[in-house]
Amino acid sequence: MTDHPTFVVGDVHGYRDELADALRDHGLVDDSDDWAGGEARLWFLGDFVDRGPDGVAGIELVKKLQEQAAEAGGFVETLLGNHEILLLGMYHFGDTAVPSDFGPRSFARSWEINGGQLADQDDLTPELVSWLSERPVAANTADHLLLHSDTLEYLEWGDTTEEINDAVREVLAGDDLAQWWDVWRRMTTRYAFRGPHGQEAAETLLDQLGGERIVHGHSVIADQLGIHPTQIEAPFLYAGGRALGIDGGLFVGGPCLVVELPWEPHD
Repeated sequence: MTDHPTFVVGDVHGYRDELADALRDHGLVDDSDDWAGGEARLWFLGDFVDRGPDGVAGIELVKKLQEQAAEAGGFVETLLGNHEILLLGMYHFGDTAVPSDFGPRSFARSWEINGGQLADQDDLTPELVSWLSERPVAANTADHLLLHSDTLEYLEWGDTTEEINDAVREVLAGDDLAQWWDVWRRMTTRYAFRGPHGQEAAETLLDQLGGERIVHGHSVIADQLGIHPTQIEAPFLYAGGRALGIDGGLFVGGPCLVVELPWEPHD
């Protein structure tokens, strides 16, 4: 590793131990799952919860590593994924009906449909809720734009990553169900960088928010490529090289990808 390498990690979806193993393979944690990355920078792109067995345990691991890395001169941070919004929305609003013209809507209903785990709700503490609610949804690092979702919807919240993060934090600090639901809805959209206009869409976002390349999770690489998740070995570079998908599909048998930036395909 160089002195200050930057790593990104895709969706974990409850597989805390597999996450720790992947971090260990890159020298970022030791055998006790404590920070071993020195001055490295490590970003998670969200979606720790739902579908797998230990969602909140994955969040607690990241929170611990954040504190340990800071003491070592390193840096650890996570974006919020749409499933963190769902987790928090379920925590705050449960089955309260969302005003809708499309039939019954509630966080509880969407949480159940999208692999919500009772253990995650049981394990949530007020401290974790507070910590999660302060996390960003977009970031610039190492000339990359980090997002959870492959969508242009982030621009609905602002013209800079700071404005976007402030706008979402303001919603998460309040109790307006309709605004919360709008965050969840926007962050579930995907595939903005696919197809004949995908590169143009990616460049629109990069021109506005900065960076040479978008790095995102959310959309499983195997679904993008039409192959089985067990065949995934590397991130997915597309949209004319302007977008890098790193969700290996851990919950469906794919790898937990830990990617050092900048990433380029091997010959």
